[in-house]
Amino acid sequence: MVAFSLILLLTTVVAGVIASWAFLYPENFNTVIPFQQLRPIHVSAALFWIITGAVSCLLYYSQEMKKLHPAGQKMTATYVALWINTILVIFIFYSIKQFGGREYWEFPPWLSIPILISWLLLMAGYFTYWVRIKEKKSLYWIMWATGILFFCITFIEQNLWQINWFRQSYLREVTVQWKANGSMVGAWNQMIYGSSLYLMAKISGDETIAQNRTVRFFYFLSLTNLMFNWGHHIYNVPTAGWVRHVSYLISMTEWLFFISMIRSFKNKLEETRRLKHLLTYRFIIASELWLFLNLILALMMSIPAINRYTHGTHITVAHAMGTTIGINTMILLGAIGHMLKVEELGKKHQRIITRGFYITQVSLLVFWICLVVAGIEKAYRTEIMPAASFQQIMMPVITVLKVFALSGIALLTGISTIAIAYLSSLKRIRIL
Repeated sequence: MVAFSLILLLTTVVAGVIASWAFLYPENFNTVIPFQQLRPIHVSAALFWIITGAVSCLLYYSQEMKKLHPAGQKMTATYVALWINTILVIFIFYSIKQFGGREYWEFPPWLSIPILISWLLLMAGYFTYWVRIKEKKSLYWIMWATGILFFCITFIEQNLWQINWFRQSYLREVTVQWKANGSMVGAWNQMIYGSSLYLMAKISGDETIAQNRTVRFFYFLSLTNLMFNWGHHIYNVPTAGWVRHVSYLISMTEWLFFISMIRSFKNKLEETRRLKHLLTYRFIIASELWLFLNLILALMMSIPAINRYTHGTHITVAHAMGTTIGINTMILLGAIGHMLKVEELGKKHQRIITRGFYITQVSLLVFWICLVVAGIEKAYRTEIMPAASFQQIMMPVITVLKVFALSGIALLTGISTIAIAYLSSLKRIRIL
């Protein structure tokens, strides 16, 4: 499953780079593989990379501490087989231009059934094991359980559009869709941050990082964000004013849990331990830097007066990319690297990973800044040139997007270097 998740990561960056050039030069791509076909491939690959990588980590680290009950192992193994095969079928449909569904889930709707069944198997397998843990559970156990449970809830909610009553009202359907997708991000964040917390506790040698009252307080704060922070996703939808106000207040607390968690880790980390786990440490610290950049952007986007102009521009994409690549992917690469014991590899192998890491960080920064600039340019020209055509508005934006596309090639180089190095080291250790 780890190998499959890394292949999904490679698919994400390759499809993303090709899609950026297909958008800029449609006349050269429309006859072969058009943007409208590349986009769902890129988006779905990114989505499945995050979820598959998160589940791979929580399954591996949970089994590292205690062996799964035989019944749980069987259900988990069935989940893995059904999950992987369903994703493969989805990409087969994309390859023959068969689409459906809604945003982020643009495959034929009936494929949601095996996805849901596989996830129910994962839940059954994990909770069969979880309830057998008699001692006090560290917070990462609770976070993994929370993420698995709420992903199931939000996935079902995201598919409510298949019920005719929801489709009878466009506003009703859009509201539920945007709400579900916003909460779903919080669900997989619980799984990813749970693995990050586990790593911090193990690398520092201080289990209290995952058990003290402060982190438990921030866990409940993040749970509140998961359930209610979606409100700023629907600012543009006519809805009750209190929904906007509550979601705005909750948005101001966004990311505080993770920041506190990393601060606790850094304060207690011994120099010798940090050097021993240097590669893993670099990815975690990189995720913190991207956390602060995206925190600023997220807080600004949560202000209704600003959200009115930024919603639907490349600033929204910058926030999504910065979170998906800068935060989630960095944490997952650190967690998978620790799983693969990359610190024990030869110096040549470590230099390759380190080189890929720095290429990724620099190119991602240029990539992110270009999206922010393109979004500001588009929002500004849309407001001051209300009579202008879309082509006139987009002319300077396209120039910025060309730099963005070039930085995407560098980003592909950096991430591919790391992913391929990880894939080549998989033979050293037996994992899912």
